Amino acid sequence: MSSGKATKISGKVWFCIAIFGLVGQLAWVIENMYFNVYLFDVIGGTATDIAAMVAASAITAAATTLIMGALSDKLGKRKVFITVGYIIWGIVTASFGLITVDNTSKIFHTANIVAATSMLIVIMDCVMTFFGSTASDAAFNSWVTDITDDTNRGRAEAVLQAMPLVSMILVFGVLDGFKQKGQWDIFFYIVGGVTTVCGIIGLFVLKDRQGIKANEENYFKNIFYGFRPSTVKANKMLYITFAVFCILNIAYQVFMPYIIIYLEKCLGITDYAIPLGIILVLAAVFSVIMGRIIDKYGKIKFMVPAICVLVGGFVGMYFMVDVPLALLIVVGTIMMGAFLVTSATVSGTIRDYTPEDKVGLFQGIRMVFQVLIPMVAGPYIGAAVIANNNATYIEMGVEKKIPTPNIFLAAAVVGAFSIIPAIILLKKTAKERKEAQKSA
Repeated sequence: MSSGKATKISGKVWFCIAIFGLVGQLAWVIENMYFNVYLFDVIGGTATDIAAMVAASAITAAATTLIMGALSDKLGKRKVFITVGYIIWGIVTASFGLITVDNTSKIFHTANIVAATSMLIVIMDCVMTFFGSTASDAAFNSWVTDITDDTNRGRAEAVLQAMPLVSMILVFGVLDGFKQKGQWDIFFYIVGGVTTVCGIIGLFVLKDRQGIKANEENYFKNIFYGFRPSTVKANKMLYITFAVFCILNIAYQVFMPYIIIYLEKCLGITDYAIPLGIILVLAAVFSVIMGRIIDKYGKIKFMVPAICVLVGGFVGMYFMVDVPLALLIVVGTIMMGAFLVTSATVSGTIRDYTPEDKVGLFQGIRMVFQVLIPMVAGPYIGAAVIANNNATYIEMGVEKKIPTPNIFLAAAVVGAFSIIPAIILLKKTAKERKEAQKSA
């Protein structure tokens, strides 16, 4: 693992990283934030339907990335999975504009048409997730690992980690107006169309890394390869890094699903788009700037200090009650910026320790630690914290609990545990470096 002169990333590669990273995250923002609203407000689904959709989507994403990532290794190809995947991903996303109670009633003759439509939404969400995870989580993430190395991954990861925030800004600023007007069909057509166009562009500009070799090992054995104790033992550094990543993402999921409700109901910020947008922009810019510094000093060396700043940011947000909005923005930027920088160091380290002949295979394992476990554990921790406070509000005659600053304190506690594997990682790296110098 080197921290010397960085290998140059070509302009065409940067273009592919930017466009596929941004458009992929744009589609995921719609899936993670707006499908729930569409199901609840337009279709008439229940909270149980939403919970079922989130769980089904998370399981589909992890399973798909595991299976299709291993397949991309087996074939030694990424481009076909990325480009064709994005094209179909966009078509499926656009199709949600056609899924309405009225349209469903023309096909299915059932007494409970709302339940039938809700079920159709859940099924189509899984279909969308299959193609999205194939294209983005499995193939595109593998491609980024293929075309970068340990001297430039900090910069590449810093850009990729900023993309979810940039996509959220675009959705809030450009697309949310269609949702507010009830023009959901146009909303889905635009997002789906952009995703499909991205895949078409990729047919002409994206190329697989030269010299990538197909994995000749048994495909079905490879699917479960990452779960074997022998694999964990042979790749200790990788799994220690996975542990850091998992804990950090659990901490993030403790508060993030409730952030808008918190801003509105607890802090009384009804026009949350402006402060949230400023925080996201500044955090994204900070992350990109820090990418070069991460590569210069080393990702693992940067990891523990970044985690400490992140935990400090969580604690700082706990005290951001009845304070000037400007101060809230500053502390929020520190918290989100630290999260992006920390994620960049961890993601880059994961790529460094991923075996070259099993890059696609390990994307599925990565999804288990990045999405499946955090999206189950984090929100439930946050919900438990919310359930144990006395802050409430009345909506339609029903008393509901609201998030309080305690969710950030809980995130800080969870996040602090990531320092333990990060320190182990730092010590093992230092030991390996000393042993390498002695044998040289």
